[in-house]
Amino acid sequence: MADQQTVEQRAAERAARKQKNAKARRAYRAKQKAKRAERGPSTAPAETAAHEHGPGRPKERVGKVVSAKPDKTITVRIDVTRRHRVYKKIVRTSSTLHVHDERNDANEGDLVRVVESRPISRLKRWRLVEVVERGR
Repeated sequence: MADQQTVEQRAAERAARKQKNAKARRAYRAKQKAKRAERGPSTAPAETAAHEHGPGRPKERVGKVVSAKPDKTITVRIDVTRRHRVYKKIVRTSSTLHVHDERNDANEGDLVRVVESRPISRLKRWRLVEVVERGR
C-alpha cells in the first residue's frame, strides 16, 4: 500500500488529465471547423434544410392531404425520415397541420406545398401554396 495517493494528489492528476483532454478536443474541433469551411455551404433541399427559416422568411413544407372534409380547410400529414444521431437507425416521424385552402383545390391523397402564415383560426397557421401532385 506504499503507492497510495493523497486526495490532493489525485485531484491534481485529474485536473491535469482534464486539461490535456480539453486541449485535444479544442484542436480537433478547430480542425473540423476548418475542414467544413473549405468545403463550403451545404446544398440540401428546402424540405430538409434546417436553416430554411431566416428572418422574414416563412417555413415551407410538403405533405400529403389526409382529410379535405371541412370547407376551406385541409389536414396535411408531414412525414420526416432522418437518421438517429446516436444509433444511426432510420427514424420516421410525422406531424399533422391544419391548412387554409381558399379555393378548395386539394383532395385527399394529393401532395401539397404549404407555407406558414398568420393565425387564420384556432388551429390553422398554414396556407396552401400549390398542389404538387394529384392523388389517385
